[in-house]
Amino acid sequence: MTKNMLVSAIVLMAGLTMVVQAADCPRFRGPAGDGQFPETGLLKQWPEGGPKLAWTAQGLGQGYSSAVIVNGTVYETGMDDQKQGYLFAFNLDGSPKWKTAYGPELEKRGPAVAGTRGTPTIDGDRVFLMTGFAKLVIFDAAKGQVLKTVDLVERFGPKQAQFGFAESVLVDGKKVICSPGGPDASLVALDRDTGETLWQTKGLSQATGYCSARIVQDGSRRLILTMLGGGVVAVDPDSGQVVWQHEHPHRAAVQPNPPLYADGRVYICSGMGAGGAMLSLGDNSPTAEPKWADKTLDCQMQGTVLIDGYIYGTAQSGNKGLVCLEWKTGEVMWTAPETKQGVTVAADGMLYIYGVDGTVRLVKPNPAVFEPVSQFTVTGGTAEHWAHPTIANGRLYIRHGDALMAYDIKSGS
Repeated sequence: MTKNMLVSAIVLMAGLTMVVQAADCPRFRGPAGDGQFPETGLLKQWPEGGPKLAWTAQGLGQGYSSAVIVNGTVYETGMDDQKQGYLFAFNLDGSPKWKTAYGPELEKRGPAVAGTRGTPTIDGDRVFLMTGFAKLVIFDAAKGQVLKTVDLVERFGPKQAQFGFAESVLVDGKKVICSPGGPDASLVALDRDTGETLWQTKGLSQATGYCSARIVQDGSRRLILTMLGGGVVAVDPDSGQVVWQHEHPHRAAVQPNPPLYADGRVYICSGMGAGGAMLSLGDNSPTAEPKWADKTLDCQMQGTVLIDGYIYGTAQSGNKGLVCLEWKTGEVMWTAPETKQGVTVAADGMLYIYGVDGTVRLVKPNPAVFEPVSQFTVTGGTAEHWAHPTIANGRLYIRHGDALMAYDIKSGS
């Protein structure tokens, strides 16, 4: 091999490595909605004080939505003091590209907290956003122009959700799938271009559960899985037919944690003592058989992840912090009270726990023992530490109220 050929080969291999290591994130809790981010080459230990802060974008206003990153653009939402919602777009260096006003967002009423809560979903040249008042807003992804707004309350007749509508909508081909929770319309599919109704779940009229739906491949069939106010449902994504449903009551009907799926089994989990349950799905069966239940991991709205046969998530009650459960049996392997309650996501074989106290922990998943590695405290931003982190292209994005922070977590940073 000549010197020039060798150099070309090295450059090509380096380019391929960068493609493999870096990945966009077009929706809430990762591309599959399961809390897993397909990144590799990330730091396995952080420096003292945490990873390098690459940039901070301030002035977002109130909100708890997550950042999504596609094609060199970071998208985020926020609400100003006049209760006006905005979609923001930033370059990867944190410099602003544009911001677009899209209408009113949720102000505080009773127990509901003010601010944006629905994370945008990016698909091709479109951005899809559900507002707190159940208006589906469709934007041009490059310019930020509002292309269409669909009032789901007007069309499907749901009652205004107690805590405001909150979900990252699911895009499946030409269908935009969401859960307004109206009569015969717990879930609906709209045409991504025209906004016309393609199907709605006839015979299913449960209220929204504030959950972002996922699509999984269960044997030969594809299923939409999501939590509604009364429990989990599985719906055929092509027809909208309800395949099965399983009751999992929650006293406030707040069920925002997307179900986990693996090998014909579905795990669901809710807070306020509701706890979790494992369901087994038969081949093309219209039922879901309960296998085990657990009250230890009553995750409120922070999500759970599945790694190597074990479930990880934080509990709301009992000061249990991070909990590890065995997938097959539900056996509690350990609890870690020091982590407190916090969002749980994973990337490159590590857990990232963003606690309600502002502490971010890097934890090695180990069913035998709690194995913390590094931690730092988020000092920028405002209000509650509730937003789910996003990991994309070697960076950890953390939204804290008025601020979005990007940390370099790739190896060598």
